[in-house]
Amino acid sequence: MEGKEIALTAAQALFDKKAQDIVVLDVSRLTVITDAMVIGSGRNTLQLKALADEVEDRLAAAGARLLRKDGQQDARWIVLDYGAALVHLFHTQEREFYRLDKLWEHDGNRVPLPFDGLEP
Repeated sequence: MEGKEIALTAAQALFDKKAQDIVVLDVSRLTVITDAMVIGSGRNTLQLKALADEVEDRLAAAGARLLRKDGQQDARWIVLDYGAALVHLFHTQEREFYRLDKLWEHDGNRVPLPFDGLEP
């Protein structure tokens, strides 16, 4: 799977599990680390763990291989590394503090999502 496909599959999984403020960024022109970033928020640690599990399950079913995972124990900021795409799941407070989407959003690199404007 390519980065954008991984990112869109992850974003749909997050939407289906009621994540908040889901953003997909094409960062392929900004870094060599990854092609896409998915950023989403959850209201509490249990929801963040459930979001991470859902993304892992959906992407495994689609044939994407998880390379690394970090933050699962504290569940304040969970990162799922699929190589071509990184999935960042934040507790709302941490997302406001780190502002990762503001750091990486540049020159219209936000990818439109099929559910933009819809409530999860």
